[in-house]
Amino acid sequence: MLTKKGLRALGAEAVGTFLLLATVVGSGIMGEQLSPGNAAVALLGNSIATGAILYVLISYLGPVSGAHFNPAVTLVFCLRRELPLAQGAAYIAIQVLFAVLGAMAAHAMFDMDLIQSSLHQRSGGGQWLGEVIATFSLLITILGAVRFRPLEVAPMVAMVIVAGYWFTSSTSFANPAVTLARSFTNTFSGIRPDDVAGFVLAQLAGALLAALVAHWLWSDEKPLAQ
Repeated sequence: MLTKKGLRALGAEAVGTFLLLATVVGSGIMGEQLSPGNAAVALLGNSIATGAILYVLISYLGPVSGAHFNPAVTLVFCLRRELPLAQGAAYIAIQVLFAVLGAMAAHAMFDMDLIQSSLHQRSGGGQWLGEVIATFSLLITILGAVRFRPLEVAPMVAMVIVAGYWFTSSTSFANPAVTLARSFTNTFSGIRPDDVAGFVLAQLAGALLAALVAHWLWSDEKPLAQ
Protein backbone atom coordinates (compact mmCIF):
# COMPACT_ATOMS: atom_id res chain seq x y z
CA MET A 1 0.00 0.00 0.00
CA LEU A 2 1.34 3.40 -0.98
CA THR A 3 2.02 5.90 1.75
CA LYS A 4 1.14 9.57 1.47
CA LYS A 5 4.80 10.26 0.72
CA GLY A 6 4.80 7.59 -2.00
CA LEU A 7 1.67 9.00 -3.61
CA ARG A 8 3.18 12.48 -3.61
CA ALA A 9 6.32 11.11 -5.28
CA LEU A 10 4.20 9.53 -8.02
CA GLY A 11 2.32 12.79 -8.37
CA ALA A 12 5.58 14.67 -8.79
CA GLU A 13 6.71 12.24 -11.49
CA ALA A 14 3.35 12.66 -13.24
CA VAL A 15 3.44 16.46 -13.17
CA GLY A 16 7.09 16.63 -14.20
CA THR A 17 6.84 14.16 -17.08
CA PHE A 18 3.62 15.75 -18.36
CA LEU A 19 5.12 19.24 -18.43
CA LEU A 20 8.38 17.99 -19.91
CA LEU A 21 6.62 16.41 -22.88
CA ALA A 22 4.24 19.33 -23.33
CA THR A 23 7.36 21.50 -23.57
CA VAL A 24 9.34 19.20 -25.87
CA VAL A 25 6.49 18.71 -28.32
CA GLY A 26 4.95 22.17 -27.95
CA SER A 27 8.22 24.04 -28.47
CA GLY A 28 8.94 21.89 -31.51
CA ILE A 29 5.57 22.82 -32.99
CA MET A 30 6.09 26.51 -32.20
CA GLY A 31 9.59 26.47 -33.66
CA GLU A 32 8.32 24.83 -36.84
CA GLN A 33 5.50 27.35 -37.19
CA LEU A 34 7.71 30.39 -36.61
CA SER A 35 10.53 29.22 -38.89
CA PRO A 36 9.05 27.08 -41.70
CA GLY A 37 11.78 25.08 -43.39
CA ASN A 38 14.49 26.30 -41.01
CA ALA A 39 15.33 23.24 -38.90
CA ALA A 40 18.25 24.94 -37.14
CA VAL A 41 16.05 27.68 -35.69
CA ALA A 42 13.38 25.16 -34.71
CA LEU A 43 16.00 22.98 -32.98
CA LEU A 44 17.41 26.00 -31.16
CA GLY A 45 14.01 26.90 -29.75
CA ASN A 46 13.28 23.27 -28.93
CA SER A 47 16.57 22.77 -27.06
CA ILE A 48 16.39 26.02 -25.09
CA ALA A 49 12.80 25.37 -24.00
CA THR A 50 13.62 21.78 -22.96
CA GLY A 51 16.66 22.81 -20.93
CA ALA A 52 14.73 25.62 -19.26
CA ILE A 53 11.79 23.46 -18.21
CA LEU A 54 14.11 20.74 -16.89
CA TYR A 55 15.91 23.25 -14.69
CA VAL A 56 12.58 24.42 -13.26
CA LEU A 57 11.00 20.97 -12.83
CA ILE A 58 14.04 19.42 -11.15
CA SER A 59 14.34 22.39 -8.80
CA TYR A 60 10.85 22.10 -7.33
CA LEU A 61 10.01 18.42 -7.83
CA GLY A 62 13.41 16.92 -7.03
CA PRO A 63 12.84 17.10 -3.25
CA VAL A 64 9.57 15.15 -3.67
CA SER A 65 10.43 12.31 -6.07
CA GLY A 66 14.02 12.78 -7.17
CA ALA A 67 12.70 14.27 -10.43
CA HIS A 68 13.47 11.27 -12.64
CA PHE A 69 10.88 11.79 -15.41
CA ASN A 70 12.80 9.05 -17.24
CA PRO A 71 12.63 5.22 -17.02
CA ALA A 72 16.37 4.98 -17.73
CA VAL A 73 17.14 7.11 -14.68
CA THR A 74 14.70 5.14 -12.55
CA LEU A 75 16.20 1.82 -13.71
CA VAL A 76 19.72 2.91 -12.75
CA PHE A 77 18.62 4.07 -9.29
CA CYS A 78 16.86 0.73 -8.77
CA LEU A 79 19.98 -1.17 -9.82
CA ARG A 80 22.01 0.92 -7.38
CA ARG A 81 19.47 -0.03 -4.67
CA GLU A 82 18.69 3.61 -4.04
CA LEU A 83 15.05 3.10 -5.05
CA PRO A 84 12.85 0.07 -4.20
CA LEU A 85 11.88 -2.03 -7.23
CA ALA A 86 8.15 -1.65 -6.60
CA GLN A 87 8.45 2.12 -6.42
CA GLY A 88 10.62 2.11 -9.53
CA ALA A 89 8.03 0.12 -11.46
CA ALA A 90 5.33 2.58 -10.40
CA TYR A 91 7.55 5.51 -11.44
CA ILE A 92 8.05 4.01 -14.91
CA ALA A 93 4.34 3.36 -15.44
CA ILE A 94 3.53 6.95 -14.46
CA GLN A 95 6.32 8.34 -16.64
CA VAL A 96 5.11 6.51 -19.74
CA LEU A 97 1.44 7.41 -19.22
CA PHE A 98 2.01 11.09 -18.50
CA ALA A 99 4.58 11.45 -21.27
CA VAL A 100 1.90 10.46 -23.78
CA LEU A 101 -0.64 12.76 -22.10
CA GLY A 102 1.88 15.62 -22.28
CA ALA A 103 2.31 15.12 -26.03
CA MET A 104 -1.47 15.09 -26.42
CA ALA A 105 -1.73 18.33 -24.43
CA ALA A 106 0.74 20.00 -26.80
CA HIS A 107 -1.39 18.95 -29.76
CA ALA A 108 -4.50 20.29 -28.06
CA MET A 109 -2.86 23.67 -27.46
CA PHE A 110 -2.11 23.99 -31.18
CA ASP A 111 -5.52 22.66 -32.33
CA MET A 112 -4.09 19.45 -33.76
CA ASP A 113 -5.29 15.85 -33.64
CA LEU A 114 -4.56 14.57 -30.15
CA ILE A 115 -2.99 11.29 -31.28
CA GLN A 116 -0.82 11.14 -34.38
CA SER A 117 1.57 8.63 -35.89
CA SER A 118 4.96 10.12 -36.62
CA LEU A 119 6.53 9.78 -40.07
CA HIS A 120 9.87 11.22 -38.92
CA GLN A 121 12.50 8.57 -39.63
CA ARG A 122 15.20 8.24 -36.98
CA SER A 123 17.15 5.05 -37.48
CA GLY A 124 20.58 3.64 -38.27
CA GLY A 125 23.86 3.02 -36.50
CA GLY A 126 24.84 6.65 -36.21
CA GLN A 127 21.59 7.66 -34.52
CA TRP A 128 21.65 4.64 -32.20
CA LEU A 129 25.20 5.50 -31.20
CA GLY A 130 24.01 9.06 -30.64
CA GLU A 131 21.39 7.79 -28.20
CA VAL A 132 23.94 5.63 -26.35
CA ILE A 133 26.20 8.65 -25.92
CA ALA A 134 23.33 11.03 -25.09
CA THR A 135 21.95 8.74 -22.39
CA PHE A 136 25.41 7.97 -21.04
CA SER A 137 26.11 11.72 -20.81
CA LEU A 138 22.83 12.36 -19.00
CA LEU A 139 23.21 9.54 -16.48
CA ILE A 140 26.88 10.13 -15.70
CA THR A 141 26.01 13.80 -15.13
CA ILE A 142 23.15 12.92 -12.78
CA LEU A 143 25.17 10.39 -10.80
CA GLY A 144 28.15 12.69 -10.47
CA ALA A 145 26.05 15.71 -9.57
CA VAL A 146 23.99 13.84 -6.97
CA ARG A 147 27.18 12.59 -5.32
CA PHE A 148 29.38 15.68 -5.46
CA ARG A 149 27.19 18.69 -6.37
CA PRO A 150 23.63 17.96 -5.17
CA LEU A 151 22.67 21.63 -5.19
CA GLU A 152 23.63 21.86 -8.85
CA VAL A 153 21.73 18.87 -10.25
CA ALA A 154 19.09 21.01 -11.98
CA PRO A 155 21.44 23.28 -13.96
CA MET A 156 23.82 20.44 -14.80
CA VAL A 157 21.05 18.23 -16.18
CA ALA A 158 19.55 21.15 -18.11
CA MET A 159 22.93 21.97 -19.67
CA VAL A 160 23.81 18.40 -20.66
CA ILE A 161 20.43 18.01 -22.38
CA VAL A 162 20.76 21.29 -24.29
CA ALA A 163 24.28 20.29 -25.35
CA GLY A 164 23.04 16.85 -26.36
CA TYR A 165 20.46 18.34 -28.72
CA TRP A 166 23.36 19.80 -30.70
CA PHE A 167 26.27 17.40 -30.44
CA THR A 168 24.48 14.06 -30.94
CA SER A 169 23.17 12.79 -34.26
CA SER A 170 19.88 11.77 -32.62
CA THR A 171 19.24 15.17 -30.92
CA SER A 172 19.42 13.49 -27.51
CA PHE A 173 16.10 11.85 -26.67
CA ALA A 174 17.91 9.98 -23.84
CA ASN A 175 14.60 8.86 -22.31
CA PRO A 176 12.43 5.82 -23.19
CA ALA A 177 9.18 7.49 -22.06
CA VAL A 178 9.95 10.60 -24.11
CA THR A 179 10.80 8.41 -27.10
CA LEU A 180 7.51 6.50 -26.93
CA ALA A 181 5.48 9.69 -26.48
CA ARG A 182 7.22 11.37 -29.42
CA SER A 183 6.11 8.50 -31.67
CA PHE A 184 2.56 9.86 -31.21
CA THR A 185 3.36 13.26 -32.73
CA ASN A 186 3.87 13.84 -36.45
CA THR A 187 5.61 17.15 -35.81
CA PHE A 188 9.18 18.43 -35.58
CA SER A 189 10.02 16.36 -32.48
CA GLY A 190 8.46 13.09 -33.66
CA ILE A 191 9.94 9.65 -34.26
CA ARG A 192 8.41 6.84 -36.33
CA PRO A 193 6.89 4.06 -34.20
CA ASP A 194 9.09 1.56 -36.08
CA ASP A 195 12.19 3.38 -34.83
CA VAL A 196 11.26 3.49 -31.13
CA ALA A 197 12.68 0.07 -30.19
CA GLY A 198 16.15 0.86 -31.55
CA PHE A 199 16.26 4.15 -29.65
CA VAL A 200 15.08 2.59 -26.39
CA LEU A 201 17.61 -0.24 -26.57
CA ALA A 202 20.38 2.29 -27.22
CA GLN A 203 19.19 4.41 -24.28
CA LEU A 204 19.20 1.44 -21.92
CA ALA A 205 22.71 0.50 -23.07
CA GLY A 206 23.91 4.06 -22.43
CA ALA A 207 22.30 4.15 -19.00
CA LEU A 208 23.83 0.83 -17.90
CA LEU A 209 27.24 1.88 -19.21
CA ALA A 210 27.00 5.11 -17.20
CA ALA A 211 26.12 3.16 -14.05
CA LEU A 212 29.16 0.92 -14.51
CA VAL A 213 31.53 3.80 -15.23
CA ALA A 214 30.20 5.82 -12.28
CA HIS A 215 30.75 2.88 -9.95
CA TRP A 216 34.30 2.42 -11.25
CA LEU A 217 35.14 6.12 -11.00
CA TRP A 218 33.58 7.00 -7.67
CA SER A 219 33.00 3.92 -5.55
CA ASP A 220 35.92 4.87 -3.27
CA GLU A 221 35.43 8.63 -3.41
CA LYS A 222 33.71 10.43 -0.58
CA PRO A 223 31.07 13.02 -1.47
CA LEU A 224 32.46 16.53 -1.35
CA ALA A 225 31.34 18.82 1.47
CA GLN A 226 28.74 21.36 0.35
